[in-house]
Amino acid sequence: MIVLDESGDVLNHATSQEQKLAVRNCGGRNSMKGMFCDLSAVLEPGRPVRTDKPAILDDAIRVLNQLKTEAQELKETNEKLLEEIKCLKAEKNELREEKLVLKADKEKIEKQLKTMPPPISPAGFMPPHPMAAAYQAGVNKMAVYPNYGYIPMWQYLPQSARDTSQDHELRPPAA
Repeated sequence: MIVLDESGDVLNHATSQEQKLAVRNCGGRNSMKGMFCDLSAVLEPGRPVRTDKPAILDDAIRVLNQLKTEAQELKETNEKLLEEIKCLKAEKNELREEKLVLKADKEKIEKQLKTMPPPISPAGFMPPHPMAAAYQAGVNKMAVYPNYGYIPMWQYLPQSARDTSQDHELRPPAA
């Protein structure tokens, strides 16, 4: 029997055993070519498929190294984020404890205020005018002089200052 190599040249006469081996090797080489083509297509999807086996292997090594580096960076980032989560949880617990302490202080102070006697009016304090409620400003309005409260003060002016009969002579109209 005559056996041909890949280029079609006659090798030599072989036995049936050698012939089977040659067919198997040729099929193995063809399947390896197909696998290298698939690998090339996976490594660089946009480019045409390479047939140069060393170049394909170099690309595969490069891509694997990039993936290892990226995986390591992601692990480090994950560890940093987990550490930050632990710190934030600790801070959250501290803030909860502080909130409880402040709430207890607030309740304590409110209880003390309830037990305190009402304040005594200071000396010289003038009680509000009995008609003060009639002169109260509306809910939305502020008093012009908040220190005086809502008491009309015109009644405390001397009669000469309250007299408006001479206003037209003393203060002529501006218009």
